[in-house]
Amino acid sequence: MRNTLSILCVTLAFGLALYFGGIAAGPYWQLVALNLAMWIALTQSWSLFSGLTGYVSLGHVVAYGLGAYTMVILFREWPVWVLIPIGGAVAGLFALIVALPVLRVRGPYFVILTFGLAELVKFVLLAVETALGQSSRLMFGAPGAQTLLAWMVALAALATLLRHFVGVSVFGRGLIAIREDETAAETIGIPISRYKALAFALSAVIPGMVGAVMALRSTYFEVLQVFSPTISFTIVTMAIIGGAGDARGPVLGALFLVALSEILRGVSPQLYLIFLGISLIGFVLFAPNGLTGLLRRKTS
Repeated sequence: MRNTLSILCVTLAFGLALYFGGIAAGPYWQLVALNLAMWIALTQSWSLFSGLTGYVSLGHVVAYGLGAYTMVILFREWPVWVLIPIGGAVAGLFALIVALPVLRVRGPYFVILTFGLAELVKFVLLAVETALGQSSRLMFGAPGAQTLLAWMVALAALATLLRHFVGVSVFGRGLIAIREDETAAETIGIPISRYKALAFALSAVIPGMVGAVMALRSTYFEVLQVFSPTISFTIVTMAIIGGAGDARGPVLGALFLVALSEILRGVSPQLYLIFLGISLIGFVLFAPNGLTGLLRRKTS
Protein backbone atom coordinates (compact mmCIF):
# COMPACT_ATOMS: atom_id res chain seq x y z
CA MET A 1 0.00 0.00 0.00
CA ARG A 2 2.81 2.39 0.89
CA ASN A 3 4.66 1.57 -2.34
CA THR A 4 1.49 2.18 -4.36
CA LEU A 5 0.92 5.52 -2.68
CA SER A 6 4.53 6.58 -3.31
CA ILE A 7 4.26 5.65 -7.00
CA LEU A 8 1.07 7.71 -7.31
CA CYS A 9 2.62 10.70 -5.53
CA VAL A 10 5.86 10.63 -7.54
CA THR A 11 4.00 10.27 -10.84
CA LEU A 12 1.65 13.13 -9.98
CA ALA A 13 4.51 15.37 -8.82
CA PHE A 14 6.61 14.66 -11.92
CA GLY A 15 3.63 15.25 -14.22
CA LEU A 16 2.77 18.57 -12.60
CA ALA A 17 6.42 19.67 -12.67
CA LEU A 18 6.69 18.74 -16.36
CA TYR A 19 3.49 20.59 -17.27
CA PHE A 20 3.91 23.77 -15.25
CA GLY A 21 7.67 23.84 -15.78
CA GLY A 22 7.22 23.65 -19.53
CA ILE A 23 4.63 26.43 -19.52
CA ALA A 24 6.72 28.69 -17.25
CA ALA A 25 9.89 28.18 -19.32
CA GLY A 26 8.32 29.44 -22.56
CA PRO A 27 7.07 28.11 -25.93
CA TYR A 28 10.27 26.29 -26.89
CA TRP A 29 10.46 24.35 -23.62
CA GLN A 30 6.77 23.55 -23.88
CA LEU A 31 7.61 21.60 -27.03
CA VAL A 32 10.56 19.93 -25.30
CA ALA A 33 8.26 18.92 -22.42
CA LEU A 34 5.70 17.64 -24.94
CA ASN A 35 8.33 15.49 -26.67
CA LEU A 36 9.61 14.17 -23.35
CA ALA A 37 6.11 13.21 -22.22
CA MET A 38 5.49 11.57 -25.60
CA TRP A 39 8.60 9.38 -25.39
CA ILE A 40 7.86 8.43 -21.79
CA ALA A 41 4.35 7.30 -22.76
CA LEU A 42 5.58 5.36 -25.80
CA THR A 43 8.47 3.67 -23.96
CA GLN A 44 6.31 2.75 -20.97
CA SER A 45 3.77 1.14 -23.29
CA TRP A 46 6.55 -0.79 -25.06
CA SER A 47 7.88 -1.96 -21.70
CA LEU A 48 4.41 -3.15 -20.73
CA PHE A 49 4.66 -5.84 -23.40
CA SER A 50 8.29 -6.29 -24.42
CA GLY A 51 9.84 -5.57 -21.02
CA LEU A 52 7.59 -8.08 -19.26
CA THR A 53 7.42 -10.84 -21.89
CA GLY A 54 10.88 -10.53 -23.47
CA TYR A 55 9.35 -10.29 -26.96
CA VAL A 56 11.20 -7.36 -28.54
CA SER A 57 8.75 -5.49 -30.77
CA LEU A 58 9.63 -3.10 -33.58
CA GLY A 59 5.98 -2.58 -34.45
CA HIS A 60 4.86 0.05 -31.95
CA VAL A 61 4.95 2.65 -34.69
CA VAL A 62 1.87 0.91 -36.18
CA ALA A 63 -0.23 1.80 -33.13
CA TYR A 64 1.16 5.35 -33.15
CA GLY A 65 0.41 5.77 -36.85
CA LEU A 66 -3.10 4.28 -36.66
CA GLY A 67 -3.96 6.68 -33.84
CA ALA A 68 -2.70 9.62 -35.89
CA TYR A 69 -4.58 8.43 -38.99
CA THR A 70 -7.80 8.04 -37.00
CA MET A 71 -7.47 11.60 -35.74
CA VAL A 72 -6.81 13.01 -39.20
CA ILE A 73 -9.66 11.33 -41.06
CA LEU A 74 -12.27 12.03 -38.34
CA PHE A 75 -11.03 15.45 -37.22
CA ARG A 76 -13.95 17.36 -38.78
CA GLU A 77 -16.57 14.83 -37.70
CA TRP A 78 -15.93 14.28 -33.98
CA PRO A 79 -14.68 16.32 -31.01
CA VAL A 80 -10.96 16.01 -30.36
CA TRP A 81 -11.43 14.72 -26.80
CA VAL A 82 -13.45 11.82 -28.22
CA LEU A 83 -11.02 11.02 -31.03
CA ILE A 84 -8.01 10.59 -28.72
CA PRO A 85 -9.44 7.51 -26.94
CA ILE A 86 -10.90 6.29 -30.25
CA GLY A 87 -7.38 6.36 -31.69
CA GLY A 88 -6.22 4.20 -28.79
CA ALA A 89 -9.14 1.81 -29.27
CA VAL A 90 -8.41 1.42 -33.00
CA ALA A 91 -4.75 0.67 -32.29
CA GLY A 92 -5.63 -1.79 -29.52
CA LEU A 93 -8.20 -3.59 -31.67
CA PHE A 94 -5.73 -3.91 -34.55
CA ALA A 95 -3.09 -5.31 -32.17
CA LEU A 96 -5.60 -7.82 -30.79
CA ILE A 97 -6.54 -8.99 -34.30
CA VAL A 98 -2.95 -9.61 -35.39
CA ALA A 99 -1.74 -10.87 -31.98
CA LEU A 100 -2.46 -14.58 -32.40
CA PRO A 101 -0.63 -15.08 -35.73
CA VAL A 102 2.20 -12.65 -34.87
CA LEU A 103 2.87 -14.09 -31.41
CA ARG A 104 3.36 -17.61 -32.73
CA VAL A 105 7.02 -16.83 -33.39
CA ARG A 106 9.73 -15.95 -30.87
CA GLY A 107 13.15 -14.39 -30.62
CA PRO A 108 14.67 -12.68 -33.67
CA TYR A 109 11.85 -13.98 -35.87
CA PHE A 110 9.37 -11.96 -33.82
CA VAL A 111 11.54 -8.84 -34.13
CA ILE A 112 11.69 -9.22 -37.91
CA LEU A 113 7.99 -10.00 -38.15
CA THR A 114 6.91 -6.91 -36.21
CA PHE A 115 9.21 -4.74 -38.31
CA GLY A 116 7.74 -6.27 -41.47
CA LEU A 117 4.20 -5.76 -40.15
CA ALA A 118 4.93 -2.08 -39.58
CA GLU A 119 6.25 -1.69 -43.12
CA LEU A 120 3.25 -3.59 -44.52
CA VAL A 121 0.73 -1.34 -42.76
CA LYS A 122 2.67 1.73 -43.85
CA PHE A 123 2.59 0.84 -47.53
CA VAL A 124 -1.02 -0.37 -47.43
CA LEU A 125 -2.09 3.02 -46.05
CA LEU A 126 0.15 4.75 -48.57
CA ALA A 127 -1.62 2.86 -51.37
CA VAL A 128 -5.02 3.77 -49.89
CA GLU A 129 -4.09 7.45 -49.65
CA THR A 130 -2.76 7.41 -53.21
CA ALA A 131 -5.98 5.81 -54.45
CA LEU A 132 -7.94 8.55 -52.67
CA GLY A 133 -5.77 11.21 -54.29
CA GLN A 134 -4.29 12.26 -50.95
CA SER A 135 -0.52 12.71 -50.76
CA SER A 136 -0.86 14.39 -47.36
CA ARG A 137 -3.54 15.85 -45.09
CA LEU A 138 -3.75 19.15 -43.19
CA MET A 139 -5.75 19.98 -40.06
CA PHE A 140 -6.88 23.48 -39.17
CA GLY A 141 -8.17 24.60 -35.80
CA ALA A 142 -6.19 22.19 -33.62
CA PRO A 143 -5.93 22.95 -29.86
CA GLY A 144 -3.05 25.05 -28.56
CA ALA A 145 0.31 23.83 -27.26
CA GLN A 146 -0.71 24.05 -23.59
CA THR A 147 -3.75 21.83 -24.12
CA LEU A 148 -1.70 19.29 -26.07
CA LEU A 149 0.95 19.30 -23.35
CA ALA A 150 -1.71 18.63 -20.69
CA TRP A 151 -3.06 15.65 -22.67
CA MET A 152 0.41 14.25 -23.33
CA VAL A 153 1.50 14.57 -19.70
CA ALA A 154 -1.71 12.79 -18.69
CA LEU A 155 -0.93 9.98 -21.16
CA ALA A 156 2.64 9.70 -19.84
CA ALA A 157 1.32 9.46 -16.27
CA LEU A 158 -1.32 6.91 -17.31
CA ALA A 159 1.27 4.79 -19.12
CA THR A 160 3.63 4.91 -16.14
CA LEU A 161 0.94 3.85 -13.66
CA LEU A 162 -0.34 1.17 -16.02
CA ARG A 163 3.18 -0.25 -16.43
CA HIS A 164 3.70 -0.30 -12.66
CA PHE A 165 0.38 -1.85 -11.69
CA VAL A 166 0.50 -4.48 -14.45
CA GLY A 167 4.06 -5.35 -13.43
CA VAL A 168 3.10 -6.10 -9.82
CA SER A 169 -0.20 -7.86 -10.63
CA VAL A 170 -0.87 -11.56 -11.07
CA PHE A 171 -1.16 -10.88 -14.80
CA GLY A 172 2.27 -9.21 -14.81
CA ARG A 173 3.84 -12.09 -12.89
CA GLY A 174 2.43 -14.42 -15.51
CA LEU A 175 4.06 -12.33 -18.25
CA ILE A 176 7.38 -12.41 -16.39
CA ALA A 177 7.09 -16.20 -16.12
CA ILE A 178 6.61 -16.31 -19.90
CA ARG A 179 9.74 -14.20 -20.31
CA GLU A 180 11.81 -16.48 -18.08
CA ASP A 181 10.65 -19.80 -19.56
CA GLU A 182 7.59 -19.93 -21.78
CA THR A 183 7.40 -23.73 -21.85
CA ALA A 184 7.57 -23.99 -18.07
CA ALA A 185 4.95 -21.23 -17.72
CA GLU A 186 2.56 -23.15 -19.94
CA THR A 187 3.26 -26.35 -18.00
CA ILE A 188 2.17 -24.81 -14.69
CA GLY A 189 -1.11 -23.63 -16.19
CA ILE A 190 -0.48 -20.03 -17.30
CA PRO A 191 -2.63 -19.28 -20.39
CA ILE A 192 0.32 -17.95 -22.37
CA SER A 193 -1.53 -17.24 -25.63
CA ARG A 194 -4.23 -15.23 -23.87
CA TYR A 195 -1.73 -13.37 -21.67
CA LYS A 196 0.52 -12.44 -24.58
CA ALA A 197 -2.38 -11.32 -26.78
CA LEU A 198 -3.86 -9.20 -23.99
CA ALA A 199 -0.51 -7.58 -23.17
CA PHE A 200 0.17 -6.95 -26.88
CA ALA A 201 -3.21 -5.24 -27.34
CA LEU A 202 -2.96 -3.31 -24.07
CA SER A 203 0.48 -1.99 -25.00
CA ALA A 204 -0.91 -0.57 -28.27
CA VAL A 205 -3.66 1.57 -26.70
CA ILE A 206 -1.41 4.31 -25.27
CA PRO A 207 0.66 4.71 -28.50
CA GLY A 208 -2.60 5.05 -30.42
CA MET A 209 -3.67 7.94 -28.20
CA VAL A 210 -0.19 9.47 -28.34
CA GLY A 211 -0.29 9.35 -32.14
CA ALA A 212 -3.67 11.09 -32.12
CA VAL A 213 -2.32 13.93 -29.94
CA MET A 214 0.85 14.30 -32.01
CA ALA A 215 -1.23 14.54 -35.18
CA LEU A 216 -2.81 17.62 -33.60
CA ARG A 217 0.65 18.92 -32.74
CA SER A 218 1.98 18.72 -36.31
CA THR A 219 -1.41 19.52 -37.98
CA TYR A 220 0.06 17.63 -40.95
CA PHE A 221 -0.22 13.93 -41.79
CA GLU A 222 2.04 12.15 -44.22
CA VAL A 223 2.16 8.34 -44.13
CA LEU A 224 5.90 7.87 -44.58
CA GLN A 225 6.64 10.37 -41.82
CA VAL A 226 4.14 9.10 -39.25
CA PHE A 227 4.97 5.42 -39.83
CA SER A 228 8.73 5.99 -39.78
CA PRO A 229 10.66 3.01 -38.30
CA THR A 230 12.82 5.56 -36.46
CA ILE A 231 10.01 5.88 -33.91
CA SER A 232 10.17 2.18 -33.01
CA PHE A 233 13.99 2.18 -32.93
CA THR A 234 14.00 5.22 -30.63
CA ILE A 235 11.54 3.55 -28.25
CA VAL A 236 13.71 0.43 -28.02
CA THR A 237 16.84 2.55 -27.52
CA MET A 238 15.24 4.44 -24.63
CA ALA A 239 14.09 1.19 -23.04
CA ILE A 240 17.59 -0.31 -23.29
CA ILE A 241 19.30 2.77 -21.85
CA GLY A 242 16.76 3.29 -19.06
CA GLY A 243 16.08 -0.36 -18.36
CA ALA A 244 12.77 -2.13 -18.86
CA GLY A 245 12.71 -3.87 -15.48
CA ASP A 246 10.26 -1.46 -13.88
CA ALA A 247 8.39 1.80 -14.51
CA ARG A 248 11.42 3.96 -13.69
CA GLY A 249 13.46 2.75 -16.66
CA PRO A 250 11.47 4.31 -19.51
CA VAL A 251 11.37 7.64 -17.67
CA LEU A 252 15.15 7.64 -17.17
CA GLY A 253 15.79 6.49 -20.75
CA ALA A 254 13.54 9.21 -22.19
CA LEU A 255 15.17 11.87 -19.98
CA PHE A 256 18.64 10.74 -21.05
CA LEU A 257 17.92 10.77 -24.78
CA VAL A 258 15.90 13.99 -24.81
CA ALA A 259 18.63 15.75 -22.79
CA LEU A 260 21.34 14.38 -25.09
CA SER A 261 19.34 15.53 -28.09
CA GLU A 262 18.88 19.06 -26.73
CA ILE A 263 22.56 19.37 -25.81
CA LEU A 264 24.10 18.00 -28.99
CA ARG A 265 21.66 18.38 -31.87
CA GLY A 266 21.99 22.16 -31.89
CA VAL A 267 25.77 21.77 -32.05
CA SER A 268 26.02 18.90 -34.49
CA PRO A 269 23.45 16.23 -35.47
CA GLN A 270 26.30 13.90 -36.42
CA LEU A 271 27.84 14.30 -32.96
CA TYR A 272 24.49 13.44 -31.39
CA LEU A 273 24.27 10.21 -33.40
CA ILE A 274 27.87 9.30 -32.50
CA PHE A 275 27.24 9.78 -28.77
CA LEU A 276 23.94 7.94 -29.05
CA GLY A 277 25.64 4.95 -30.69
CA ILE A 278 28.44 4.93 -28.11
CA SER A 279 25.93 5.15 -25.26
CA LEU A 280 23.83 2.32 -26.63
CA ILE A 281 26.84 0.03 -27.10
CA GLY A 282 28.12 0.91 -23.63
CA PHE A 283 24.81 0.11 -21.93
CA VAL A 284 24.37 -3.16 -23.82
CA LEU A 285 27.89 -4.34 -22.90
CA PHE A 286 28.42 -2.95 -19.41
CA ALA A 287 24.96 -2.11 -18.02
CA PRO A 288 22.44 -4.49 -19.62
CA ASN A 289 19.83 -3.54 -17.02
CA GLY A 290 20.13 0.13 -17.95
CA LEU A 291 20.14 3.14 -15.66
CA THR A 292 17.71 1.49 -13.24
CA GLY A 293 20.12 -1.40 -12.86
CA LEU A 294 22.95 1.00 -12.03
CA LEU A 295 20.76 2.79 -9.47
CA ARG A 296 19.71 -0.51 -7.93
CA ARG A 297 23.34 -1.59 -7.69
CA LYS A 298 24.37 1.63 -5.95
CA THR A 299 21.55 1.54 -3.41
CA SER A 300 21.99 -2.15 -2.56
